[in-house]
Amino acid sequence: MTALAAAAPAALDTGDTAWLLAASALVLLMAPGLALFYGGMVRSKSVLNMMMMTFGSLAVITVLWVLVGYSLAFGDDLGGGLLGDPAQYAGLGQLMSPDSNGDSTVPLILFAVFQGLFCVITGALVSGAIADRARFGAWLVFVAVWTLLVYAPVAHWVFDFSSGDHVGGWLANRVGLVDFAGGTAVEICSGGSALALALVLGHRVGFGKDPMRPHNLTLVMLGAGLLWFGWFGFNAGSALGADQAAAVVFTTTLVAGAAGALGWLVLERLRDGHATSLGAASGMVAGLVAITPSCGSLSPVGAIVMGAAAGVVCAWAVGLKYRFGYDDSLDVVGVHLVGGLVGTFGIGLLATAAAPTGVDGLLYGGGVDQLGRQLLGGGVVLVYAFVVSGIIGIVVDKLLGFRIDEEHEVSGIDLVVHAETAYDLHATAGARSAGHGILGPFTQQREEPRP
Repeated sequence: MTALAAAAPAALDTGDTAWLLAASALVLLMAPGLALFYGGMVRSKSVLNMMMMTFGSLAVITVLWVLVGYSLAFGDDLGGGLLGDPAQYAGLGQLMSPDSNGDSTVPLILFAVFQGLFCVITGALVSGAIADRARFGAWLVFVAVWTLLVYAPVAHWVFDFSSGDHVGGWLANRVGLVDFAGGTAVEICSGGSALALALVLGHRVGFGKDPMRPHNLTLVMLGAGLLWFGWFGFNAGSALGADQAAAVVFTTTLVAGAAGALGWLVLERLRDGHATSLGAASGMVAGLVAITPSCGSLSPVGAIVMGAAAGVVCAWAVGLKYRFGYDDSLDVVGVHLVGGLVGTFGIGLLATAAAPTGVDGLLYGGGVDQLGRQLLGGGVVLVYAFVVSGIIGIVVDKLLGFRIDEEHEVSGIDLVVHAETAYDLHATAGARSAGHGILGPFTQQREEPRP
């Protein structure tokens, strides 16, 4: 331990490193939190498949990020601020030595892991739009290609800042986009990708006719709580230090989530006559989505306004899928895309130079310049994610078949794809179950097809 400490560069800060280690663990916790959140929102016959799509994303993206993803996102720019050098940090072996950290106060290999977990959550978010009807193997292929062709380039544009001889991405360095923790690279990117996939796969059987309510709101609330907890690592961890900026971001993240829940509930109560637990969880997530890009740019009061606005706007936006006819199963578009747009564009209005990013929005005397930068950045990421994700989805569908058979969708994707069910509600005798093949006793638990 003493020898390692002595070998570390003087710039390395143990407090900053400890905080980023904890923040990375918090972001990792968001993956099972999202699995519970999404798992509770689907019907009981597909809850395991929904959770597996999140855990599958965690496995595939983590490996790819180490092999080449981080280098694509944060390697030296290949030209035009569009993509990093895929060979520079391939495998992350170059970041094992303390000498690789340069002037950074945290180990760069830890920063690489932290950023990789952002990619994990972004990819897992996309899966919610195609719940109940996607082949698991095809999903894993999609999310692998998507990581390399969609997320890594966007992360380079938004998160890779130029320093010294290192040239970063064009949105952060040339346009001047402000995105503290991922309103564009995470939220808008996942929402645009989700919309494309929802269109490629089409409607679920019975969409708009049969009730498709969440099967377990207890899981939804538990998942929402874990997401909120993990979000502090997501946002405050992006300060990359245990300092004043992290404390400000921690505060704005807390109040925006609370305000988002209140905004959604108020609209729900006025519109529908009920304030629901699903509305509280969804509103909280909407507030957190909106504060993700703006957490370092707003005052605490500004964060309340931002969170409440996102709660109201997203509560209205989730109904657009019925008006326009796309089947976004778990409202990824309505919450993450719309909430990301609210947070990204809202910086151009509500940002204050007193916050860590030091930018004034229109309402604080900053003029329309920053608003224009935010509009350009958000729009470019949306179009790129939508178009490229759509192309990847179409190719995967042509080569592998992305959607499961209609009969299997109706009978239950958990049983057909994974040979498991989430709930064993009926006692079965082992002797009577013998000889039933790979599905065994689970064949007795199939849901009957809808008439």
